[in-house]
Amino acid sequence: MSLAYFVTGTDTGVGKTRVSTALLRALHRAGHARVVGMKPVAAGCEWVEAEDGRSGHWLNEDVAALRAAGTLAVPSQFDNPYALPDPVSPHIAARRAGECIDLDHLESTFHALRQHADAVVVEGAGGFIVPLHDRDDDASADRDGPGWVTSADLAVRLRLPVILVVGLRLGCLNHALLTQEAVLSRGLALAGWVANLIDPDMPEQDANVATLRRRLQAPMLARWGWTPAASADDLADSLGWPPQSLR
Repeated sequence: MSLAYFVTGTDTGVGKTRVSTALLRALHRAGHARVVGMKPVAAGCEWVEAEDGRSGHWLNEDVAALRAAGTLAVPSQFDNPYALPDPVSPHIAARRAGECIDLDHLESTFHALRQHADAVVVEGAGGFIVPLHDRDDDASADRDGPGWVTSADLAVRLRLPVILVVGLRLGCLNHALLTQEAVLSRGLALAGWVANLIDPDMPEQDANVATLRRRLQAPMLARWGWTPAASADDLADSLGWPPQSLR
């Protein structure tokens, strides 16, 4: 069976795509010829016209980056089953688009994609427990009820080792530790984590990273400074992959 990992973050905009693309490049360098990224749900897309001028499709920039970093081209319904136009929480974007995010569909699509790849990197949406769908579509509904579906539910369905992206900024310790607790409490393995600086003016960066290294129950795969222009290959150079625990 091919390798596969689930990349999540302490919040939205913390660098999940940077880590996912770097991981794809690192996996390819490690000898996995057919590597592919999957973004099950992407909220925030632009309409791209087809060359014939009579058709087109919705494209998310994260999905485009994953495709550029991978080596296996697949139809969009496999690497991005839900492409939602509005850049808001997935459950809201899906409602606006008239879509219903179905975990059964995402799970079967992932397994179909995995049959053709040597390694798959699945990038979650937003933070670990971002809502994907509320079947009741009612703000007063019980969020723990059967109608409330989150990205964490998808991770549990796929049963993949999780890689956590910690966005280094004030508050990251709480966010990282809460996310670790949510991952481990669901019986999932935390394979590693990446410290990604998203606030260059953050005070006590070294002290925060030191605390994370003591408290997170997985190896730190990389610590990236403020390098917004770094390519996936540049980042792969500094990614400690595979971690000692997986060798």
